[in-house]
Amino acid sequence: MKRIYLDHAATTPARPEAVAAMLPLLTEGGYNPSSIHAEGRAARAALDDARALVARNLGVQPRAVIFTGGGSESIALALFGAARAAAPGRRHAVTSVVEHHAVLHAMEQLEDDGWTVTRLPVGASGTVDPAAFAAALRPDTALASIMLANNELGSISPIAELAALTKRAGAVFHTDAVQGPALLDVDATALGVDLLSISGHKFYGPKGVGALVVRGGVPLVPLIVGGGQENGLRAGTENVAGIAGLAVALDLARAERAALRARLGELRDRLENGIRAAVPGALINAAGAPRLANLCSVAFADLDASALLIRLDLEGISASAGSACAAGSLEPSHVVAALGVPEPYRTGVIRFSLGRASTSGEIERVLAALPQIVAEVRGTAAVV
Repeated sequence: MKRIYLDHAATTPARPEAVAAMLPLLTEGGYNPSSIHAEGRAARAALDDARALVARNLGVQPRAVIFTGGGSESIALALFGAARAAAPGRRHAVTSVVEHHAVLHAMEQLEDDGWTVTRLPVGASGTVDPAAFAAALRPDTALASIMLANNELGSISPIAELAALTKRAGAVFHTDAVQGPALLDVDATALGVDLLSISGHKFYGPKGVGALVVRGGVPLVPLIVGGGQENGLRAGTENVAGIAGLAVALDLARAERAALRARLGELRDRLENGIRAAVPGALINAAGAPRLANLCSVAFADLDASALLIRLDLEGISASAGSACAAGSLEPSHVVAALGVPEPYRTGVIRFSLGRASTSGEIERVLAALPQIVAEVRGTAAVV
């Protein structure tokens, strides 16, 4: 029986249109866009076209788009670049406890460099309260970073409101929008952000390529130096093929997202309602919050998530955990811990994330298999 892939929040398969855009630039068109000969000029034209397309889809001018090697590099450039360019006396940053590790680990490094970092808690919604955010901003705040949509919960933060508060405080605001483009309108200008990160493989583009939007006038110090590529902010010959694939995938994502959001929202609701009915006591995390239409984080009591994922995998169902295995023992993820999930449920959180290829038939298969699998993992299945 065909496998069911429900881990699109981790990565999405590159769509055929993105691959088709890449192939010529990997072969006969695969030249250096910094070269002045005809082949180089053709590669530069392809790069310029892709940058213009990405910019149009993100609501900015082409010069604002800096291509990177992925989402984590985009985030690092935003945070370290802004921190190194900060005015003397401003060495305070604000973030939340549920950010992606790319943000959290960067903040830890800033602390090692003498910065002070305020990490805001979240409620059951998994998002930051704007009033608490405003209270955390200080005269020495240089930087704030809050994610647009959480990768474990799907909860959507009020980024425009937070960005406006940060602007009034005279600080730079960054948002990790990596989970957004497939299902949300990601317009950097409308959101009012200074810096915005995306990654191609989250919206059916290639892996290993991302982008950072840098609002005009926001000072950044580059992390990778050498040549003058990407407005001097990211040295190295551009991955023209990957960038072209990202651009096509982003453009198609914007064209399709309203219909996809509606369809996947219906499937996600069917999945969640079915889980609640079939597995008494199951909890849907952040159920009352605005969420990505494709993501379901569910907690089961008295259950090891890793064991459950292995059984699902054997059944042909790919999902992921909301908890991480460290040093051989299962510990709640930082997001689960921050939510205040009841103790019996903390090691039993898994994430289903739907995608373009997901069908109602797949959801029915999952709902048919899940109750027995949960029972088996708990050790309560009937012995035949």
